[in-house]
Amino acid sequence: MIHGIINEILAHKPEELWSIQPEATVFEAIEIMATHNIGALPVLSGGKLLGIISERDYTRKVALKGKSSKETRVREILAPPVIASPSDTIEECMRLMTTHRVRHLPIVQGDELIGLVSIGDLVNWIINAQTSTIHQLESYISGHYPGAD
Repeated sequence: MIHGIINEILAHKPEELWSIQPEATVFEAIEIMATHNIGALPVLSGGKLLGIISERDYTRKVALKGKSSKETRVREILAPPVIASPSDTIEECMRLMTTHRVRHLPIVQGDELIGLVSIGDLVNWIINAQTSTIHQLESYISGHYPGAD
């Protein structure tokens, strides 16, 4: 069982959240992703989340179809959002991502987009949590734990 909530991951991510408008070109979206070394962008209109555009969307819906990224609008290849809330568990979010076959999950509180987590963020959290648990167990077994005086 994986314990922890998405808010714990968001607390360790930079506050800067890049996004794009639906009328922007796919080329502009790819430029933003490349500049900031990210794999997906939330698509917002009037502050409302419309969906996500990812590098995968570009390759499958533009490049492989022979379309021009400079002429295709983000809205044309937009994937509907699969969303989570900051109080959802890591396990729930992993299940959502696996079920819907997405690698990026917008985190929404009320109607406001407050963050974006990737499958990499979740895997890193799990690795860190397991490492911490292992260290705590090793300390307990060896008698070096708080209150063992």
